[in-house]
Amino acid sequence: MCPVTSASSLILANIPSPDQGVWKLDLGFITLPLRAYALCIIVGIVVAIWWGERRLIARGGAPGTVIDVAVWAVPFGLVGGRLYHVATDYYRYFGEGKNPLDALRIWDGGLGIWGAIALGGVGAWIGCRRKGVPLPVFADSVAPGIVTAQAIGRIGNYFNQELYGGPTDLPWGLEIYRRFNEFGVEDPLNGVAEASHTLVDGSPVHPTFLYELIWNLLVALLVVWADRKFRLGHGRAFAVYVAGYTVGRGVIEMMRTDPATQVLGLRINVFTSAVLFVGAIAYIIIARRRGPREELSTVDAIDGEPVTVIDEDTDLDAVEPVDSERVDEAADTPDTDTPDTAKPDTDSTAANDTAAPADETPETPETTGAAKSGNEAKPTS
Repeated sequence: MCPVTSASSLILANIPSPDQGVWKLDLGFITLPLRAYALCIIVGIVVAIWWGERRLIARGGAPGTVIDVAVWAVPFGLVGGRLYHVATDYYRYFGEGKNPLDALRIWDGGLGIWGAIALGGVGAWIGCRRKGVPLPVFADSVAPGIVTAQAIGRIGNYFNQELYGGPTDLPWGLEIYRRFNEFGVEDPLNGVAEASHTLVDGSPVHPTFLYELIWNLLVALLVVWADRKFRLGHGRAFAVYVAGYTVGRGVIEMMRTDPATQVLGLRINVFTSAVLFVGAIAYIIIARRRGPREELSTVDAIDGEPVTVIDEDTDLDAVEPVDSERVDEAADTPDTDTPDTAKPDTDSTAANDTAAPADETPETPETTGAAKSGNEAKPTS
């Protein structure tokens, strides 16, 4: 075999990394950095909201609910994800030679999914209370979209050349390149690879980000299948997502070689995955006692007309949405057509007993007797 063929085979056998993960957009008066990691996070959020919206509508929810709740959940989730990352990887930001302000540089990567889910859940709870939607129903609706968003976010890790494993000679080994910024300083996140594509020591490596990306997509399919097969409700679809994701994350985490905080001899995310897996399985078993899947609405609260029952395959453009403003107006407007029969109007009765009309004819023995004889057989209503 000639040397050219051997070199070509070697190149095709490995996965190359992008030369850079940040592009500078010159607008004349300002230069904006376009970061692949941030763009992937944004795309993931959009996909999660879009898919969650369709699934919530299929459960009887009003259109626009997921977007309204996301206004609370997304910012909370981003803050929670960053807090978890800083807490578990504190050595990156605190200590000798470290700058604590770097903890605020969220655009350089570093979001912990567990913190994002925990604090994002608080934001979702606030949004759900404002919209009158049970949190478990919302969680079941957005579960496959969330894990799909995580898969899209892993593409950002690929551009950042992070979250990879140890050396490997497998055909899908990932090549990691040395990157340098405009000052000639090595900068893996913001720099650009040399034309020679000098490999980092130990490369090619296991593309653990890719393993997790594929696993996340499989978990999304699992949640959709289980939800349709068993009509999961009361947060069980979300629990299936947590259980499925933690299995893969625990295994893949042990393949990674980047520094990490240890708990009981395990990387902290392995320990967290194990605890959450047990909790998710326990919740799935316990939540079965709550009965069948809940439906948000089957009757129009305003007109009393049946609402179209749809599923995920229904053309949503052909379905007339419920006017939430009319629902709110109906809830705030008192029902003046229904008489209050439980409590007599004592004030008006007393007024009738004490006030006689001006043209009332005085009673005489004859008129009194005629009135009595005429009303004995018909009680007063």
